[in-house]
Amino acid sequence: MFFATTTQPQLRRQVYANASRTLEKFMDDSLRSAASRPCAYSQDDASFSLTLDVPGIAKDQLSIAIEGAVVRIASKEGAARRYNAAYELPQDIDTALSSAKLENGVLLLKLAKKVPHGSATELIVH
Repeated sequence: MFFATTTQPQLRRQVYANASRTLEKFMDDSLRSAASRPCAYSQDDASFSLTLDVPGIAKDQLSIAIEGAVVRIASKEGAARRYNAAYELPQDIDTALSSAKLENGVLLLKLAKKVPHGSATELIVH
Protein backbone atom coordinates (compact mmCIF):
# COMPACT_ATOMS: atom_id res chain seq x y z
CA MET A 1 0.00 0.00 0.00
CA PHE A 2 1.04 3.49 -0.70
CA PHE A 3 0.53 6.25 1.88
CA ALA A 4 1.15 9.84 1.01
CA THR A 5 2.33 12.12 3.75
CA THR A 6 2.32 15.87 3.70
CA THR A 7 4.27 18.20 5.88
CA GLN A 8 1.51 20.79 6.14
CA PRO A 9 -1.87 19.91 7.60
CA GLN A 10 -4.85 20.49 5.38
CA LEU A 11 -7.27 23.09 6.67
CA ARG A 12 -10.93 22.42 6.22
CA ARG A 13 -13.42 25.18 6.47
CA GLN A 14 -16.90 24.54 7.65
CA VAL A 15 -19.16 25.06 4.67
CA TYR A 16 -22.45 25.10 6.51
CA ALA A 17 -21.86 27.02 9.71
CA ASN A 18 -25.52 26.87 10.73
CA ALA A 19 -26.17 23.25 9.75
CA SER A 20 -26.45 22.09 13.35
CA ARG A 21 -29.17 24.60 14.26
CA THR A 22 -32.64 23.29 14.64
CA LEU A 23 -35.72 24.90 13.15
CA GLU A 24 -36.98 25.83 16.62
CA LYS A 25 -33.76 27.70 17.47
CA PHE A 26 -33.86 29.43 14.09
CA MET A 27 -37.45 30.59 14.71
CA ASP A 28 -36.62 31.79 18.23
CA ASP A 29 -33.67 33.78 16.92
CA SER A 30 -35.86 35.28 14.20
CA LEU A 31 -38.49 36.33 16.72
CA ARG A 32 -35.85 37.70 19.06
CA SER A 33 -34.41 39.86 16.29
CA ALA A 34 -37.93 41.04 15.46
CA ALA A 35 -38.42 41.90 19.13
CA SER A 36 -35.31 44.06 19.12
CA ARG A 37 -36.82 46.40 16.55
CA PRO A 38 -37.89 49.75 17.94
CA CYS A 39 -41.41 50.19 19.14
CA ALA A 40 -43.79 53.06 18.44
CA TYR A 41 -43.12 55.68 21.11
CA SER A 42 -44.83 58.93 21.99
CA GLN A 43 -45.13 61.15 25.03
CA ASP A 44 -47.08 64.06 26.41
CA ASP A 45 -46.72 66.09 29.60
CA ALA A 46 -48.13 63.34 31.82
CA SER A 47 -47.19 60.01 30.23
CA PHE A 48 -45.25 57.87 27.77
CA SER A 49 -47.01 55.57 25.29
CA LEU A 50 -45.33 52.47 23.89
CA THR A 51 -46.91 50.26 21.22
CA LEU A 52 -45.32 46.85 20.59
CA ASP A 53 -46.21 43.91 18.36
CA VAL A 54 -46.32 40.69 20.38
CA PRO A 55 -48.23 38.25 18.13
CA GLY A 56 -49.16 34.85 19.50
CA ILE A 57 -48.77 35.78 23.17
CA ALA A 58 -51.80 35.84 25.47
CA LYS A 59 -52.33 38.31 28.32
CA ASP A 60 -51.54 35.73 31.00
CA GLN A 61 -48.30 34.75 29.22
CA LEU A 62 -46.82 38.25 29.32
CA SER A 63 -44.74 39.78 32.12
CA ILE A 64 -44.18 43.54 32.39
CA ALA A 65 -41.77 44.80 35.05
CA ILE A 66 -41.03 48.46 35.74
CA GLU A 67 -38.08 49.58 37.80
CA GLY A 68 -37.47 53.31 37.88
CA ALA A 69 -37.27 54.36 34.22
CA VAL A 70 -36.66 50.84 32.84
CA VAL A 71 -39.52 48.78 31.38
CA ARG A 72 -38.90 45.05 30.85
CA ILE A 73 -41.33 42.99 28.79
CA ALA A 74 -40.96 39.21 28.52
CA SER A 75 -43.04 36.17 27.73
CA LYS A 76 -43.48 33.73 30.60
CA GLU A 77 -42.36 30.12 30.46
CA GLY A 78 -44.81 28.01 28.51
CA ALA A 79 -45.82 30.80 26.12
CA ALA A 80 -46.26 29.85 22.47
CA ARG A 81 -43.57 32.36 21.45
CA ARG A 82 -40.62 33.94 23.18
CA TYR A 83 -40.41 37.69 23.62
CA ASN A 84 -37.86 39.64 25.63
CA ALA A 85 -37.22 43.39 25.46
CA ALA A 86 -36.19 46.24 27.74
CA TYR A 87 -36.61 49.98 27.24
CA GLU A 88 -35.12 52.83 29.24
CA LEU A 89 -37.24 55.95 29.29
CA PRO A 90 -36.01 59.48 30.06
CA GLN A 91 -38.00 59.76 33.32
CA ASP A 92 -39.11 57.42 36.13
CA ILE A 93 -42.51 55.72 35.80
CA ASP A 94 -45.38 55.92 38.29
CA THR A 95 -46.60 52.31 38.30
CA ALA A 96 -49.79 53.11 40.24
CA LEU A 97 -51.09 55.33 37.42
CA SER A 98 -49.78 53.22 34.48
CA SER A 99 -51.74 50.68 32.43
CA ALA A 100 -51.20 47.94 29.85
CA LYS A 101 -53.63 46.70 27.21
CA LEU A 102 -53.20 43.76 24.79
CA GLU A 103 -55.47 43.53 21.75
CA ASN A 104 -54.96 41.46 18.59
CA GLY A 105 -51.24 40.93 19.27
CA VAL A 106 -50.56 44.63 19.92
CA LEU A 107 -49.45 45.70 23.40
CA LEU A 108 -50.20 49.30 24.34
CA LEU A 109 -48.43 50.61 27.45
CA LYS A 110 -49.57 53.92 28.91
CA LEU A 111 -46.85 54.78 31.41
CA ALA A 112 -47.46 57.72 33.72
CA LYS A 113 -44.49 59.97 34.43
CA LYS A 114 -43.46 60.16 38.07
CA VAL A 115 -43.65 63.74 39.26
CA PRO A 116 -40.25 64.70 40.65
CA HIS A 117 -40.47 65.95 44.20
CA GLY A 118 -38.06 68.63 45.20
CA SER A 119 -35.97 67.46 48.11
CA ALA A 120 -34.47 70.84 48.82
CA THR A 121 -34.89 72.10 52.33
CA GLU A 122 -34.57 75.75 53.24
CA LEU A 123 -32.45 76.59 56.22
CA ILE A 124 -33.18 79.59 58.39
CA VAL A 125 -30.24 81.88 58.97
CA HIS A 126 -29.85 82.93 62.64
